[in-house]
Amino acid sequence: MLPTSARAESGSQMYEVRSYVLGENGDAAAVDKYLETALLPALARQDIGPVGVFKNAPSDETGSQRFVVVIPIDSPDALVTMNEKVSADADYQKAANEFLSREPKSPAYARVQSELLVAMDCMKKLVVPEGATANADRVFELRVYESANERLGNLKVEMFNEGEVPIFLDCGIIPIFIGQAVIGPQTPNLTYLTLYPNEEERLESWVKFREHADWKVLSVVPKYQGTVSRIDKFVLVPTNYSQI
Repeated sequence: MLPTSARAESGSQMYEVRSYVLGENGDAAAVDKYLETALLPALARQDIGPVGVFKNAPSDETGSQRFVVVIPIDSPDALVTMNEKVSADADYQKAANEFLSREPKSPAYARVQSELLVAMDCMKKLVVPEGATANADRVFELRVYESANERLGNLKVEMFNEGEVPIFLDCGIIPIFIGQAVIGPQTPNLTYLTLYPNEEERLESWVKFREHADWKVLSVVPKYQGTVSRIDKFVLVPTNYSQI
C-alpha cells in the first residue's frame, strides 16, 4: 500500500466512514435530526461533499441498527481540520446543542465507529451516478472485507484492482467508492459501497456476479485464495437528506 502522501499526489481521495451505532437504547430520531440539521450543514459550509447518510434497510440482516455517514476528504490533515472547523462553527453548536447536551444516562447512541480509507487504483474518487439521488427506491450495500494479515489484505486489494470492478459493472453492481483501510477497528480491510436501483435488482445483481464467467476465473486464482477472513454486509437506504 502506498503512503498516504503518495496516494494524495496520485489523485486518490480518502474517506471517513462513520457509523453511529444505536445499541439497545439509542434514539434514532435524535441522531437523524442531528445529522440533518447540524452536521451536514456544517460540512456544507466547508464545501465538503457529497456526504452520504444511510440507515438500515428493511432487508438488512445484521441486527445492528445504525446511521452510516460517508465523508470524502483529501488527506488525513483535512480530516483533522474538518473536525476542528465543525467544533468552532457557531451555527453548528446552536443546531447541535440539544443533541450534545444529552445526559450521560440517556445517550443518543451507544458508540461511534469510524474508519479512514484511502481510495484504490480501481476507483480513485467517490462517484455518484447522474440522477441517482432522484430515485427514492435506491438501495446500497456497505461491505467490509477483513483479512487475516496485511499481506493478504494487499492481495485482496490487488484482486479488486486487477478485475473485480468490471465484473461489478457488468452485473449491475454500481460502486460509489472502494477503499483500503488506513486506520479503523477492523484493519486490515477493504471497504466499499455499492448502489442498486431497488432491492430486487440488488439481489439479482449478486446472482449474476456469482455466475459471471470472469468471476469464476478470478476467484480461483491461487494467490487470491484465503484473502478474506470475514465479511460484514450492511444493506442500507439513504436518508431523505443524503447527498449520495
